[in-house]
Amino acid sequence: TEPNLGGAIAEAMLEKLNEKKPFGIITTHYANMKSLAGKHEGIINGAMLFDTINIKPLFKLKTGAPGSSFAFEIARNIGLPEALLDRATQIAGVEQVSFDHQLQEVEFRKNRIVEKEAQLRSAEESLAEIIDKYSKLKEQLETQKEQIINQAKKEASKILKDTNQRIENVIRQIRESEAEKERTKILRAELDAMKSEIQPDENIPDPMSKTQLSKKKKKEKIQIEIDTEPAKTGDMVRIKGQESIGEVLEINGKDAIVSFGLMKVRTRIDKLEKLSSRTAASLQKAQQISTKINFDLNEKVTSFNPNLDLRGKRIEEASQLLRVFVDDAILLGIKEVSILHGKGDGILRGFIREYLNTIKEVKQYADEHADRGGAGITNVTFRL
Repeated sequence: TEPNLGGAIAEAMLEKLNEKKPFGIITTHYANMKSLAGKHEGIINGAMLFDTINIKPLFKLKTGAPGSSFAFEIARNIGLPEALLDRATQIAGVEQVSFDHQLQEVEFRKNRIVEKEAQLRSAEESLAEIIDKYSKLKEQLETQKEQIINQAKKEASKILKDTNQRIENVIRQIRESEAEKERTKILRAELDAMKSEIQPDENIPDPMSKTQLSKKKKKEKIQIEIDTEPAKTGDMVRIKGQESIGEVLEINGKDAIVSFGLMKVRTRIDKLEKLSSRTAASLQKAQQISTKINFDLNEKVTSFNPNLDLRGKRIEEASQLLRVFVDDAILLGIKEVSILHGKGDGILRGFIREYLNTIKEVKQYADEHADRGGAGITNVTFRL
């Protein structure tokens, strides 16, 4: 049958068949049949896949787009002369051959897009796992920081006791060396005064054991409740098997874009777990508290004075001020501070330096320059 007339008859028959909504597969080389799928509901295009590199069929059906007959490629592969193929191109018309090539190009690009989408989805899932690992690591660091601070406080209390013992030893040595009685009496009076000043602060908490910390963290942790309804834009969700919580920003078909802090991740909806409204409200409240804490911390950094004046302070009072000052400097990331204690008899200066020796974060300390206070000021540098 003449192709144009045969194609017209085939098109009319398919339109009639489609009215009855049958199921079937129609094979044809009529070019006009390829456009029917875009005109009539219930008809879809399909094509058998072809390996364009090795020029052989793959025997796989691909639906959704028309395919090429690969006539010129097969003819060239079996050895037809190029002159013959060029003449065939002229006869068929450049537009017809170009259309066939465009179909091949569209199919190739479509396959590449599918591959890229799969790679992107895998990368986004890996990113979500990295975010979750980061959150867990941050929580571990917070726990370790609290343990270090508590241990430092306990060690400071121990230093005060050791200082008291060393002072008593000095007094005993003076007495045993038969120093004059009046001088010994004066030193004993000073010793009694110091003993009352350097009593350990009962308010200093002992560092928590790992079990206590674990129970505390468990108690403070928000209980996660899962809602069985499908997630929608604005819902709080998490990826199945992970702990990071995010908010659904957008839903496109079977995929969703979820915000995890500053990061946005695209993932499939069926991999998400929607959180209950009560859990979402608790998380939002916790986020507001966290924001306020960060704001307070920034404000504290701005108002922190890196110079501490302990002149005229008793050991007990100076100890409390020094401990708070050093803890704040470490927590706020201050690199250098100065402690003004005066020269006097050197007891306060010695106590301050004994305490600094117990702080692992202290990189070094030294007297100020002679022109700016000398031995009356101790400059401290921290490890950051």
